[in-house]
Amino acid sequence: MASEFQRSKVHLVFGAMDTTGDGFLTKEDFELLAQRWAGLRGSDEDLLTRVMLSWWTTLQSAAGGAEQVTLDDVLNVVDVLPDNIEPVLGTADAMFGAVDADGDDYVSEDEYQAMINAWLGGTTETVFERLDLDGDGRLSRNEFTTLWAEFWAGDDPEAAGSFVFGPVQAA
Repeated sequence: MASEFQRSKVHLVFGAMDTTGDGFLTKEDFELLAQRWAGLRGSDEDLLTRVMLSWWTTLQSAAGGAEQVTLDDVLNVVDVLPDNIEPVLGTADAMFGAVDADGDDYVSEDEYQAMINAWLGGTTETVFERLDLDGDGRLSRNEFTTLWAEFWAGDDPEAAGSFVFGPVQAA
């Protein structure tokens, strides 16, 4: 069962993914998120749509094929992630490719901020330094994947990955 901290993290992201604001996640939410992200980045809507729809497919499957996914459905996925981290790692790899706009195999602070703006419509309260595990001013694919796994499967409020989408307020 998800801890209160995990619930807070998922609640933050769920609200951002629910682009229609109806309290459920649907395929349309993921398509709109991809469009918003492509609009901010200015390119590659096909890649962003594929990444977002892979998330939708995973969540819809966890919800028994339902056309609407609830917060509890997402939390059910989070519950099993520590024992089945491979889908998170695959998603992190795909996300990295989508965030790395200039294709240099690193995510700069500006590229990261573009992702946050697309997802949350705002800033991350300067958390990039905390996410930059080796302090070189950019995120490698390995750092990004580690952070993504910590966010989705971790339960440590102090772990760098807990800040992937900015500070998380306790529920």
